Amino acid sequence: MREKMRSKKETEDPQGKENKTPKAPDTTRISSIGWFVFLLFIGAAVLGSVLLDSRGVSEGWIACYAGGLLLAGLLLMYSFKVANQWEKAVVLRLGRYRGLRGPGFFALVPIFDTTPIWIDHRVMVTPFNAEKTLTKDTVPVDVDAVLFWLVWDAEKAALEVEDYKAAITWAAQTALREVIGQMPLADILVGRAKMDAELQRIIDERTTPWGITVQSVEIRDVIIPQDLEDAMSRQAQAERERQARVILGESEMQIADSFAEASRAYINNPTALHLRAMNMLFEGLKEKGALVIVPSSAVDTMNLGGLSGVTALAQQAMPLPTAPAEEAG
Repeated sequence: MREKMRSKKETEDPQGKENKTPKAPDTTRISSIGWFVFLLFIGAAVLGSVLLDSRGVSEGWIACYAGGLLLAGLLLMYSFKVANQWEKAVVLRLGRYRGLRGPGFFALVPIFDTTPIWIDHRVMVTPFNAEKTLTKDTVPVDVDAVLFWLVWDAEKAALEVEDYKAAITWAAQTALREVIGQMPLADILVGRAKMDAELQRIIDERTTPWGITVQSVEIRDVIIPQDLEDAMSRQAQAERERQARVILGESEMQIADSFAEASRAYINNPTALHLRAMNMLFEGLKEKGALVIVPSSAVDTMNLGGLSGVTALAQQAMPLPTAPAEEAG
């Protein structure tokens, strides 16, 4: 059972599995110049063997001559190195640090010098994450982030830490978990810029002694549990509905205030109220086929002269139908 759990954990955490496997030193890197020199020594060995054989030299001496040239060519092949423009090689002589070489061509002392580490000075991109990490208000979240960093001191990166790439990955992951534990979920969701700056500060403090500087940290995604996401969605919907009801109530208050102001304008001017009522009734009856039912109390209030007056007003407002033309006899 423990073996199954261990294998499952390693498959779920590819970064940890990769970091457990140490990277072999790059001591067998061969440059194009080294290959060229080795091919020249091979050609010299073949040509010299043919010439010696034509002069009757014994095969033993010819074999020693060819073997010596091949061995010398092999040593020179591993001694001539070329570093790219963005690289520097760490040179060790009998295990002790001798300095940095590159970029460009440089030569090593055969057998004594080695280049176990090649430092890349370009900006590196490292993705990292924190799974099921509790926030300050005890909410488990999954956070994915990207780290942009570079090596500014190749000597410290090679001598102060065993594997600086793995070290910065783990430092970034632990810093992310630490920052998540100090912030509530609301601040994580809306304050990513603040979280990025805090992560950059913490990671840079840890990696500066290794000769590594952090340029920026960017949070890519924050994943919360599905149940909590649904609850937050319902909460946001309820909040929007509450705001809509508040706005509707404020609108009703404004309308009521407008009607109250209009009533104050009509209270001492019955003629204006009468004209307004006539205009409203006319607007309702001017459409063809329109029917307006007016309460008798409203008719008395508007002084329209009873139901006969309303009927006459409706007949005047409705257009008369045109009589059909009589057929010619």
